[in-house]
Amino acid sequence: MADPNEAESVQIGAEVAAKAETNEVKKRAPRPKKAKAQPKPPAAKEAAKPMASASETPVRAKTPRKIYSDKERTQKLGQIEKSIGRGESVKSATQQAGISEQTYYQWKKTATPASESGDLKDLIALEEENKRLKGLLAERLRKENAELKKKLGLG
Repeated sequence: MADPNEAESVQIGAEVAAKAETNEVKKRAPRPKKAKAQPKPPAAKEAAKPMASASETPVRAKTPRKIYSDKERTQKLGQIEKSIGRGESVKSATQQAGISEQTYYQWKKTATPASESGDLKDLIALEEENKRLKGLLAERLRKENAELKKKLGLG
């Protein structure tokens, strides 16, 4: 007959071996790094458009970036403002000027504070002149008041 202690030791040994196997299963190798993103295929919108022949679609080459001087910027902004004043859209006006809409809005945003500072200077000058004129008027009215009091014998 088998010894009960031996049976327990065999059973305990089997449990230890099973735990060791589960510990090995839990250990995982590190994940491999993902490859860099590949360019995506064209979107479904482009595929839905009817294909035109190569002769119908003009290929527009990207022009090199041009840096405009401040004078050129103001001229182009003035040209665009005149076109918009005549009723053209911003898009067509900027195309005629040879710049993008984004560039137009950026230039307009940077040009606006300069004109506002000029308006502020004008406002301050007008306020100073107004103060000076009010002082002159008050002085003239005091003189007239004093003369009237003398004539009437009140003062």
